[in-house]
Amino acid sequence: MPMTPDDLTGELLRSVSRTFAVSIRLLPRALREPMGLAYLLARTSDTIADAPGAPADVRAGRLEDFGVLLASGSDPQREGRIRTDIRPGHAGERNLLDALPRVLARFGRLPEPDRGDARDLLATILAGQLGDLRAFADPARISALPDARALEAYTQAVAGSVGEWWTRMCYRHLPRYADRPEGDLVPLGAALGRALQLVNILRDMPADLGAGRCYLPEDELAAAGTDPARLRTDPLSAQPVFTAWSRRARRLLEDGRDYVRAVRPWRLRAACSIPWRLAVQTLDLMDARPPLACGGRVKLSRVAVRGTILRGLAAALGDWPLR
Repeated sequence: MPMTPDDLTGELLRSVSRTFAVSIRLLPRALREPMGLAYLLARTSDTIADAPGAPADVRAGRLEDFGVLLASGSDPQREGRIRTDIRPGHAGERNLLDALPRVLARFGRLPEPDRGDARDLLATILAGQLGDLRAFADPARISALPDARALEAYTQAVAGSVGEWWTRMCYRHLPRYADRPEGDLVPLGAALGRALQLVNILRDMPADLGAGRCYLPEDELAAAGTDPARLRTDPLSAQPVFTAWSRRARRLLEDGRDYVRAVRPWRLRAACSIPWRLAVQTLDLMDARPPLACGGRVKLSRVAVRGTILRGLAAALGDWPLR
């Protein structure tokens, strides 16, 4: 049975991100559909970029196909190539690829300028992902980003841009979105997006090393007395660099706290505070259980996630949950 538009931004979205689905449900109706569809398309590009078993050149080709689809709409041949070459293990991501024609069709009916802004955002994300695939083309050897500037540029491309887009969208639809001017809030939104991405990078580092990817800067690893090749057998040698970037994530989350505090509508304040607090909790958990030491992905329990969501909802009523 074909999905209705609400199914796309409800049931389908929940299948790939329960937490973001909660945030979307908190948004005003005018924002729920464009932001939900943009998230589904961004998650589609993530699914393609991270597809297990597909060589880097195949994933890059399918990302380019996806970029054409975003610009021109449905194309059964390109959609078929994506579904044939990209075989995610996650059931929700398989459903997402199957639903791609419906998501694209609904996206194409969004009014301007919402559709144009989302298309520009997705093009920025795609460019960052294609650069990522080129940087880590050979999974047989561990490659690292060259320096801090490269890591900052990557987090801005794939996540800081999302914070900027979210902020501009909210000001367009809700002129009283925040108690600070849009020009002040846009860079804080970018900082919050970069923080969330950096936390994900740190959390996923053991798995990324297994796939030949190291996002920690190579020059900083050298200064710490190690190098990318050594990390596969001695990941703890990167701990000083890991710790430094964990501190960087906390500084960015302080800007994120200022962002959440400035938001006025209680629903949007809650929608922003939930991912912010989940990131803070994840950093706290990584301090207690360093991923490079335990060798696995650090993950909050379902009980902790539910408690964090409740605390995020409470932030809609006051600043105390943001302390």
